[in-house]
Amino acid sequence: MSWPTAPFKIAVTDGDRPRGRLRFGSHHGLGQTCGSPAMTLLATRWLRRSAAVVLAVLALASCARESLVGTDLGGQAAPDFTLVDGARGDRVTLSALRGSVVLLTFLYTQCPDSCPLTAEKIRQAAEALGSHASAISFLAVSVDPAHDTPEAIRDFLAAHALTGRLRYLIADAASLSAVWRNYSVGVGRADPGVVHLDAIMLVDRAGRARILLHSDVEVAVLAQDLRLLASE
Repeated sequence: MSWPTAPFKIAVTDGDRPRGRLRFGSHHGLGQTCGSPAMTLLATRWLRRSAAVVLAVLALASCARESLVGTDLGGQAAPDFTLVDGARGDRVTLSALRGSVVLLTFLYTQCPDSCPLTAEKIRQAAEALGSHASAISFLAVSVDPAHDTPEAIRDFLAAHALTGRLRYLIADAASLSAVWRNYSVGVGRADPGVVHLDAIMLVDRAGRARILLHSDVEVAVLAQDLRLLASE
């Protein structure tokens, strides 16, 4: 699966503007004075139309502020997989989560930097969402099958207050490698540890990959993206 790199943008265009000018007290055209009933009616209509235009522009500006942030993944179908929840032991299939928004990331429990940061961002975003977090499925796929044991996973989740919230998925090396490859997550051994893409991918309710973020994302941005996708 190849991910595009162009940022997601929403173009905002201005709405209609009032055409023409109302000429109060003119002796041409209607020939009415400012205080006449006809001019009062015209003025009222013009003001109403102007107010409607202002409201439309404000609404468009609000929509612009509420746009998804991150790298646009084009809405292509997120590759399916079935892995095992390392903390609980049950199987998790991505396609079975259709109907909920999915946050998908890639971690390893012995990671000293980006993985703990990503875990904290996920916890904080979930807390910011409050009851709306129930519409989100939070998944992490292991990039270190040799060391991400059930015990290590449970300790990692507890350390980041994510027990019961983040499903940390494991499998044999071959099965995990297929997922890394399908999501273009380069994984390699380092000394010590693992080198990998610190990806946070957001999948919408229809199973389409929508947004790519990274561990440096602001919590407010992550929470907003999740909330917007959940509201679609």
